[in-house]
Amino acid sequence: MPDILIVGGGLAGLFCALKLAPRPVTLLVAAPLGEGASSAWAQGGVAAAVLPTDSPDLHARDTAIAGAGIVDKDVALSVAREARSRIDDLLAFGAPFDRDAAGALVPSQEAAHSARRIVRVKGDGAGAAIMAALIARVRAAPSIEIVEGYVADDLIVREGRVAGVFARDPHNRLHAFMARAAILATGGVGALYALTTNPPQAAGSALAMGARAGARIADAEFVQFHPTAIDIGRDPAPLATEALRGEGAILVNRAGKRFMPPLHKDAELAPRDIVARGVFAEVAGGRGAFLDATQAVGAAFAEKFPNVAAACLEAGVDPAKQPIPVAPAEHYHMGGLWTDSHGRTSLPGLWAAGESGSTGLHGANRLASNSLLEAVVYAARAAADVSAALPSIPDPGAAPAAPPAFAPDAAGAREIRQIMQRHVGVLREASGLRAALIRLLALRDKAVAADNLDLRNRAEAALLIAAAAYNRRESRGGHFRTDFPQADPAQAQRSFISLEEALSLSRDLADEKSNAFARA
Repeated sequence: MPDILIVGGGLAGLFCALKLAPRPVTLLVAAPLGEGASSAWAQGGVAAAVLPTDSPDLHARDTAIAGAGIVDKDVALSVAREARSRIDDLLAFGAPFDRDAAGALVPSQEAAHSARRIVRVKGDGAGAAIMAALIARVRAAPSIEIVEGYVADDLIVREGRVAGVFARDPHNRLHAFMARAAILATGGVGALYALTTNPPQAAGSALAMGARAGARIADAEFVQFHPTAIDIGRDPAPLATEALRGEGAILVNRAGKRFMPPLHKDAELAPRDIVARGVFAEVAGGRGAFLDATQAVGAAFAEKFPNVAAACLEAGVDPAKQPIPVAPAEHYHMGGLWTDSHGRTSLPGLWAAGESGSTGLHGANRLASNSLLEAVVYAARAAADVSAALPSIPDPGAAPAAPPAFAPDAAGAREIRQIMQRHVGVLREASGLRAALIRLLALRDKAVAADNLDLRNRAEAALLIAAAAYNRRESRGGHFRTDFPQADPAQAQRSFISLEEALSLSRDLADEKSNAFARA
């Protein structure tokens, strides 16, 4: 067994494995490579200042503005400055980014960027193309052992240090994978919501596993809802890339009236949280929301945005001639395992990269296409840090006995999705958050009693998000409280929470409810 274990087969996990080569690693993935990763579905591209009219300073400034006052500006600048080097890495790994006739990169524009800096592939195919290139490299690398079909459910901790993970095979049996260093790159929390653009594997497992072992959790309340998920009844919902609005597509309601210009000076190109609330209001008000690209793109739609076109046509919508029905869907989690500038979590022996971590780059609202950038930057940093630290890390020892097998609780998972969608979604308020925390606690306690790690992970990850949302009594970025609709300057800082704090809050609220019933 190699000394290094990477959990997750998205962009961060694959890139980290390649950057560690030729050092041996085990890559543990829940689904066949490319099938269970949000990265493969990313349409926009990688944000990087590659034009002479742009700069890392401008990129960092745009990141800070979108992040609504709590972006770590040093992190933003360091990531923006590293972006070009990581683009060069991706090119070397075979990523077929769009170029002009002279071979120069041709970036596009996306919302809240002040320059064209989205390095993309054929309009909306960046994620799939990058992943295909990296998967080919990973499968050909003799230093990378790929273990597919295993879902990580718990961390193995010895003497305060992470020593491996317990992972579930396709028959629901748990196995120990020991390692001197573990890197979590398991993605985000989308599968905790009823409407999401994320794959089913993105259920917050890193958040729950890390918190249960004592890791520090940062910015858990900040969840980004993509304003233009294609509303055609699919789960997960396909995405109408933000690049469409960058090309001039407009948002209209069923009456054909634009609704974004009164809400923000940048209209459809406003930060995602503002656009998501605008779309949400139209849908909730029964007026419907549609992305109209018939004039801006028109007959060239299928050529410029083939993935979006295919999803629409499959549902009977011709985006070249008809507006696309859209709704906000959970898309990205700004929170996660707190990491330092090297990708280290607060737990010795554990690193995080990609959406599993919270680096301070995104603040309260991720700037478009900074996600793939952060994934490769922190994957590279974690690889370098692990390599440097490995000589001083002790052997993890023999594998412990595995916990008993269990089957996932599909009904419990569905209930969590409904709770999160209803009470911890685009709009939040105290009574709904209280109801969510009380019910999530009951589901978590049920999972503990049944030794069901999958349900426990889902419930504990959801509890962390809901508790952080309950505690932040203001509105900022992706977190909007209808009972506290204004930003509070005194709360312009990152948040931190432990699992113990989330559980304590939930128990206190449950006791208050029980006492109120008793008094009645």
